[in-house]
Amino acid sequence: MLAPGEHFTSPEAVIAEGSSLYEICDNLVKAQHPQISPADEGMGIVFNEFCTTWGNPSFENIQKICDKIAGKGIRYLVIDCGWYGGAKNWYRNIGDWDVNEKTFPGGLKQAADYIRSRGMIPGLWFEMENTADQSRSYQNTAHLVKKDGVPLTVGMRRFWDMEDPWVVDYLEHKVIRTLKECGFGYVKIDYNETMGMGCDGGDSQGDGLYRKMAASRRFFERIRQEIPDIVIENCSSGGHRLEPSLMELVSQASFSDAHEIPAIPLIAANLHAVIQPKQSQIWAVMRADDSEERIYYSIISTFLGRMCLSGDIYDLSESQWRLIQEGIAFYQKAAEIIKYGTTIERTCSTKSYNHPQGEQLVIREWNNRRLVILHRFEHSKEILLPLPPGARIMAEYGRADRDFSAKAWIYEI
Repeated sequence: MLAPGEHFTSPEAVIAEGSSLYEICDNLVKAQHPQISPADEGMGIVFNEFCTTWGNPSFENIQKICDKIAGKGIRYLVIDCGWYGGAKNWYRNIGDWDVNEKTFPGGLKQAADYIRSRGMIPGLWFEMENTADQSRSYQNTAHLVKKDGVPLTVGMRRFWDMEDPWVVDYLEHKVIRTLKECGFGYVKIDYNETMGMGCDGGDSQGDGLYRKMAASRRFFERIRQEIPDIVIENCSSGGHRLEPSLMELVSQASFSDAHEIPAIPLIAANLHAVIQPKQSQIWAVMRADDSEERIYYSIISTFLGRMCLSGDIYDLSESQWRLIQEGIAFYQKAAEIIKYGTTIERTCSTKSYNHPQGEQLVIREWNNRRLVILHRFEHSKEILLPLPPGARIMAEYGRADRDFSAKAWIYEI
């Protein structure tokens, strides 16, 4: 119900048509108009240290990571959760955002400066809209979201009231000022809980929830206004806030929190029907015991969107790094097809994500070039490259000669 003088603008509705499901989905996805940061127009590769340190970053290990990946074609190095002080468990201490002086004795600026000195853009993780039970902010109940008059509590989480001017000023200081003063050019915004069906505010719990989410969106806009070139990644436990109004404010989004499972290429291909692949950040986590097939499988999955690397980079052999470098070079050749192209075919024979069987083939086309991505799962069969007459192969990467293997091609038609 609108109060006197109040107005409400509904979201834009879009209707699409096409000759196939892929064409319809592509038209719907391309109706979204994300405001990509100028710094991110080049489809730069991300290294996120989460699957390297598992929530225990420090200046020492960030330095070590920098020295290992510098000069390898990586644009962003993101410091993920755990950089702040307090509880040993990073998950239970969000909300105060005081840097851990034991692990970052020179502060975050020292780490950001070192990343830049090695030729990369520094990134930082926040879960800015929530608080957790071992933080001081968890008890700041005057400024938290309420339900039936009491703080809305889900597990170990509570939620800042993003409509509250005090909260906006607090986050301006803790988030925006930190990013600005320390020189971060990338921010990963996570969100690992849900308010449920609604909260106090407005004329109903649903209206209250809508108002809180609209206020969160306004804070995303404020970050962009204060730091115009910043690259914003929308995470939310990986892929849980991929709706268009938020995706139009960010450069990238975590496609999922799937880090090392065989279903990664299945999930990544699904998202071609939801968001633009140029925004869909896909994990490739490297392990010291990875076989050639496993490296190919992981790296080729990222060709379905944006490449994000992580894992045991200290311990990889020269031959493993060579395969990764070849994958980075292929990704760079495929970047324009990923960014501007249309997914014209996807065939997938598996019925299971936990135990995929069969094969998946995805073809994306742009400017008389096609990117073909093949993954083989359990009980798979050989798939021949569907090459049209007169086509010319421009690049290839991988080896799809057995179960859980993969290969990618670029060809000109």
